[in-house]
Amino acid sequence: MKKNVLLFLSVVAMLGLWQCTPQHKEKKAEKAKQKLIEKPDMKLSSDLLTPEVLWSMGRLSGVQLSPDQKTLIFGVTYYSKEENKGNRELYRMDVDGKNLKQLTKTPESEFNAVWRPDGKKIGYLSPESGSMQIWEMNPDGSNPVQITHVDGDVTGFKYAPDQKKILYTMEVKVDKNVHDMYPDLPKTSGKIFTDMMYRHWDEWVTTYSHIFVADYNGTGISNSIDIMKGEPYESPMKPFGGMEQINWTPDSKTIAYTCRKKKGLAYTLSTNSDIYFYNLDNKTTKNMTEGMMGYDVSPVFSPDGKYMAWESMEHDGYESDKNRLFVMDLSTGKKTDYSKNFDQNANSLAWSNDGKSVYFISDWHASDDIYRMDLSNGKITKITEGIHDYTSVIPAGKTLYATRMSMSMPIEVYAVDSTTGKDTQLTFTNKNIMDQLKMGRVEKRWIKTTDNKEMLTWVIYPPNFDPNKKYPALLYCEGGPQSTVSQFWSYRWNFQIMAANDYIIVAPNRRGLPGFGTKWNEEISGDYGGQNMKDYLSAIDAVKKEPFVDADRLGAVGASYGGFSIYWLAGHNLSHRFKVFIAHDGMFNLESMYLETDEMWFVNWDLGGPYWDKKNKIAQRSYANSPHKFIQNWNAPILVIHGQKDFRIPVTQGMQAFDGAILRKVPAEFLYFPDENHWVLKPQNGILWQRTFFSWLDRWLKKDNQ
Repeated sequence: MKKNVLLFLSVVAMLGLWQCTPQHKEKKAEKAKQKLIEKPDMKLSSDLLTPEVLWSMGRLSGVQLSPDQKTLIFGVTYYSKEENKGNRELYRMDVDGKNLKQLTKTPESEFNAVWRPDGKKIGYLSPESGSMQIWEMNPDGSNPVQITHVDGDVTGFKYAPDQKKILYTMEVKVDKNVHDMYPDLPKTSGKIFTDMMYRHWDEWVTTYSHIFVADYNGTGISNSIDIMKGEPYESPMKPFGGMEQINWTPDSKTIAYTCRKKKGLAYTLSTNSDIYFYNLDNKTTKNMTEGMMGYDVSPVFSPDGKYMAWESMEHDGYESDKNRLFVMDLSTGKKTDYSKNFDQNANSLAWSNDGKSVYFISDWHASDDIYRMDLSNGKITKITEGIHDYTSVIPAGKTLYATRMSMSMPIEVYAVDSTTGKDTQLTFTNKNIMDQLKMGRVEKRWIKTTDNKEMLTWVIYPPNFDPNKKYPALLYCEGGPQSTVSQFWSYRWNFQIMAANDYIIVAPNRRGLPGFGTKWNEEISGDYGGQNMKDYLSAIDAVKKEPFVDADRLGAVGASYGGFSIYWLAGHNLSHRFKVFIAHDGMFNLESMYLETDEMWFVNWDLGGPYWDKKNKIAQRSYANSPHKFIQNWNAPILVIHGQKDFRIPVTQGMQAFDGAILRKVPAEFLYFPDENHWVLKPQNGILWQRTFFSWLDRWLKKDNQ
């Protein structure tokens, strides 16, 4: 009791002192000047999708169901071209879609909104105080109160089920840096490295994400400890891991977390992550998936706490291995692979309320649907069916609350009947814009490949398609390399905006993509430049025979492995099939790429190993197909796009390709972003990307510009 009183007084004192600081007053004044980014009231002058309209759409995410299963909360981000940034606000609505209400309205963004276990508060992250901290508000959005006052930024959090503790994540410094070694050189910018993994995705590795746990009394936290103290490891795992990788057991006695406890060279060579249990009573940590060699991530527990389900890959070093659905009996430690006879991936696992089933998302034939696995007999049932991608699922008795998108519509929330799969749209975030737009027809085709297989290919038509006209066509080359060309809605590689610019889009699910069985997915590793390239050509050659396609005006575009594909196709374009190319963040020189990328397991698995291993036939075949070895054949204009902060495929790859084109007197442009990584995330950069993309295509493929 005394401890709680002292905690309360100390929090009040700190809050009062902090609010009186000049820095806080300055931030308050700065905040007052900030323009609030809100949902735009747009009246469009055309029914065609444009870059500006695309960036004005709200992006819905983070759906959470209240403990009484009556209310949903979620966030929506809107972007401003003028401000060149976005703002995320929180919303709530009844589970039938009624009584939608905006909960926050601030110049800053709010994140990680979750219900407190008793349902009386909504916890969320806000930078209102000057750093990212945990706040709470009433379910109607009133009375926002700051809960944490920790030194630094909180990056995620979860309440314990009994509501007595909170776990949260923060970046911590573990390793010594140059300033620790030489304190008399405070202004030096130098860095000294003695091992690999010194940079990852888009940042230099100077800190690690650690998990903290603290007592929680309903108004604040106390007795916070770092459960990974001194460890040079991270949880969640970068670059894509989130709070789904960390969870409480239902009894609130254990924290389960995902971690790859390797450092330096060992880290960059391996995908072997595990699920660890941290016991709050004795403060010990146990590896629950020891001996399982691939990715083991995202533990979720049955309501009674008897079972843990998680996503597991079998092979170390293979990031695109089959994602299996494993369940562990926590009383015996027995592990069961419930997807052993299911030749598909299992993602986004969620237990049913009665603990008898696990729902998950799986891709099959380029559409992501909801499935259910019954624990009693291991039977897997497909719940939904259609031309769409479900992206998350929350079971609530006979109803599932899920998010869904397609090539023709951004993410919205749906209620799904768990028996029939019938769905009802609950949110209409972009209805004001979508009602003014005309979308092109999306057609599914099966095309014969050179080895007599059937390949699913999407064909997207211009919104005002006229079968009597002849259109230029674009071959879309997917990245990954193992990422399905499913029914995704993208804010960069958006098929509808390409079609709105009067192009026929040809998007094949070539060899090396999931959703068509493990064998199909694996037939790209060690075969860059092989069958999957023939698949691309099979797709475009089939569609170009249509009377509405101008076979003399074909282009090819792609990013990442799709960018590699463009560079490779450019070097094998001897028949002048393609008249123009666009490559974004593509691999151009595989030998330099091997020693420049951030995670070595990727190039070791997909290329087969290092280029100096002359006895390795797979590796030597990969490097023999490096696009830079065929640049002497380039004969069509090429636009190269790359970001400086891309450490997965470094910017020098794009520079080599562009410089080579110029030296060979091939018409070329280089769109360079000094502040972007493997993606393009800033509004004005995104709009510049789109404008440059279509300007380049139109210049070479539209007759009026020739």
